[in-house]
Amino acid sequence: QVQLVESGGGLVQAGGSLRLSCKASGSIFSINAMDWYRQAPGKEREFIARIFSGGRTDYADSVKGRFTISRDDAKNTVYLQMNSLKPEDTGVYYCSSDVTSYARSRFVVWGQGTQVTVSS
Repeated sequence: QVQLVESGGGLVQAGGSLRLSCKASGSIFSINAMDWYRQAPGKEREFIARIFSGGRTDYADSVKGRFTISRDDAKNTVYLQMNSLKPEDTGVYYCSSDVTSYARSRFVVWGQGTQVTVSS
C-alpha cells in the first residue's frame, strides 16, 4: 500500500509564494512520474505540473514561469514552488504519483489534497 500526504497549503496574498510538499510512503519500489493537479470551486480537476523520474518536467500554460516542480527521490517527495500567485490559482491542490510497488504492481495513487487560497 502506498500513501501520499500533501502539506504546505494556506492563505496568501496575490503576488505571494507558497511551497507545497507531497511525500510518498509505503511499499515503493520506484516512483515514475509525480504530478500536481488542482481543483477550483465549481470546476474540474486540472493538470498543473509533472516531473518524470529522469527529471524532465511539464507544466500547464497557466503556471509556466511561475511554478516550479521538483523532486527528492531520497525522500520520495515532490515539491511545487508557487510564485507570483494569482487569485485564480485558488483551489485544492492534489498530488498524484505513478508508482511501482515491491510486488512489481504499477498504479497511480492520489493524495488527499491541500487548500491554497490566494486573496486579491
